[in-house]
Amino acid sequence: MNIYSGFVVFNIIWWTVLFAVLPLGVRRNETPGRGHDHGAPAEPRVLFHLGLTTAISVVLFIGAYFLINSDLITFSQG
Repeated sequence: MNIYSGFVVFNIIWWTVLFAVLPLGVRRNETPGRGHDHGAPAEPRVLFHLGLTTAISVVLFIGAYFLINSDLITFSQG
């Protein structure tokens, strides 16, 4: 895996994990102000979610990197 394909694989993993992590620990705002959505989170904790996403993505990328570079999975047809 070269640096460009590694970057692409990491980005795909990161965005997939982000959408899986975003709903964790979200509490609904019980008294929204005028013009606010009733389903909007009271405290979004964006930095927590971004940090957790990055940590999980690094672990998954390391696993994917070793799996792709091993002889267990091959993408060549020959």
